[in-house]
Amino acid sequence: MLALIKRNFLLYFRNRSGVILSLFGAIIPFVLYIVFLKNNYKDHSSQLMDLWLIGGVLAVTGLTTTLAAFSRQVEDRERKVTDDLFITDLGPWGLQLSYLVSSVIIGFLMQVIMFAFMLSYFTLADKISFEWGILPYLVLLMLLNSLLATLINALIVQCFKSVDSLGKLATVVGATSGFLVGTYIPIGTLPNMAQNLMKLTPSNYMASLFRQLLMKESLADTFANNSQPQAAFEKTMGIRIEWQELLTRTETFYIVGVVLVAIALIWMVQNMIAIRRLKLQ
Repeated sequence: MLALIKRNFLLYFRNRSGVILSLFGAIIPFVLYIVFLKNNYKDHSSQLMDLWLIGGVLAVTGLTTTLAAFSRQVEDRERKVTDDLFITDLGPWGLQLSYLVSSVIIGFLMQVIMFAFMLSYFTLADKISFEWGILPYLVLLMLLNSLLATLINALIVQCFKSVDSLGKLATVVGATSGFLVGTYIPIGTLPNMAQNLMKLTPSNYMASLFRQLLMKESLADTFANNSQPQAAFEKTMGIRIEWQELLTRTETFYIVGVVLVAIALIWMVQNMIAIRRLKLQ
């Protein structure tokens, strides 16, 4: 399995144009924020809004790069390579896990790269400060985000038989993911229907967790523990998601955990059915 994981990993990074394209969904909101959107948030500190953007972009990065990583699986299926790999000692389950692990690693590394790039830029441009004590927690969130996005995309790619069709989907996901996690337009400024759609997007909850972690100190400094204005700001900017009331970080983790387990179970059932069909052929 390690050999296949290494193969998938190397093939992904050798395709430099594919790597750049997989980051478009993350780069677009970053550029739009710098050029246009940042001027709309002059009432709030640069530190606060820069960290808000970083949280959203990390959620998007995990989603788009893990989807791009699965192009190897679709290409192998299209070229009938998987037929040969199925009969190896690895077996069908080992093969599927190799694609899954490769995608998780790629998604995590691309988040690290994007975070380092954005933090460096905002440190130079806006002199923001980063609380390095939260770095271990941030790394764990990146891993969780990559795992969640990988499982979601693993379900989706089973429906695609060609790299070309998957590439078209990746373009759509890259263009819309910024809207779905509220990096273009904050969730609280949208109509209820749009807000409900965003609340059905698992990556939106990951963006919320990123923002709560990154912005905790900045929120305390900005609002000086004035709870009502802070709660209103968190609701508008999607720092905390509102159901009947604003979700706590623990409640958000519960939702992500339930979604993660549910998708993992669906993925297992999906693969059991696919493997059984393959054996009957």
